[in-house]
Amino acid sequence: MRAVVITTPGGPEVLELQDRPLPEPGAGEIRVRVRAAGLNRADLLQRRGGYPAPIGWPADVPGLEYAGEVDAVGPGVTRWRPGERVMGLVGGGAQAEFLVTPADEALPVPAGLDWPAAAAIPEAFLTAYDALAIRGRLAAGERVLIHAVGSGVGTAAVQVARALGAVPVGTARSAWKLDRARELGLAEAIDTSRVSFREALSGAVHVVLDVLGGPALAENLSVLEPRGRLVILGLMQGAVASASLEPLLRRRLEVIGSVMRTRSAMERAALAREAEEKLLPLFDGTTAGRQGGRSEPPSRRGAEASLRPVVGRVWPMEEVRAAHEALERNEVFGKAVLAW
Repeated sequence: MRAVVITTPGGPEVLELQDRPLPEPGAGEIRVRVRAAGLNRADLLQRRGGYPAPIGWPADVPGLEYAGEVDAVGPGVTRWRPGERVMGLVGGGAQAEFLVTPADEALPVPAGLDWPAAAAIPEAFLTAYDALAIRGRLAAGERVLIHAVGSGVGTAAVQVARALGAVPVGTARSAWKLDRARELGLAEAIDTSRVSFREALSGAVHVVLDVLGGPALAENLSVLEPRGRLVILGLMQGAVASASLEPLLRRRLEVIGSVMRTRSAMERAALAREAEEKLLPLFDGTTAGRQGGRSEPPSRRGAEASLRPVVGRVWPMEEVRAAHEALERNEVFGKAVLAW
């Protein structure tokens, strides 16, 4: 089979398509014929040598999410059959023609979605749902501040927040990304290339979904309501923070860290089952516009509860270097997807 391989830590030029042995599913596992795979910033970090794959997953084949057909099942697998459409999260190796994954971590592809749309769901929507509904305990009527709202997780978080009955507020450094996010239901948009989010916010928020990291810690804490929750998903601006801890005590704030890749198989399977029950029924089979196009408005029936993958652009797997370059330049709104 063909696979994207990181030949050595470095820039996009270190990526190559190489032949690798076809993996065999073991007990409780399925082999998936991958049709499309999401591209995430974690893949960029791994390519640079800064985010190694967990033990048990391919060390030099990136990719954290996939969509494809079940190709073979291992001993003890009764739920899935060859030919069924599945998608899911993995610890690595999704950017290959075939992968092996635990059967209980796979999810059925919602009806009406093509392969790139399905591949845009797992990392973005499961991360957003876990961060907002489970870890952040976001409730109806509450306000949530979503940093990097034009990213894959950001566009998913806007929709998940609306489905929970909450009010999403978002930041980005590009006005065009904020315009696109408004079409998804963003209630308040802040262009942080012009003003700090602390100064621009119309009022305090109950939850902050943060990918910025240490340099934003003090401002994130300052905009939270009493008993507010800061959920940290990334460290794009750095891991070192300097902030007073006094607000944590006085306003009884919570700082919650979360990462998907290093979770145990039991944790991933439990999240997959909850997502299948509570998230997948909300996908209506439509997809926000890709290749720079504009999003179609959600259906009027249950518009706020409708979820749609936002596919910013799709590249052939052979153009993986160009996809990395575009993501590094922040040119993609929503998800960057690679397809075979």
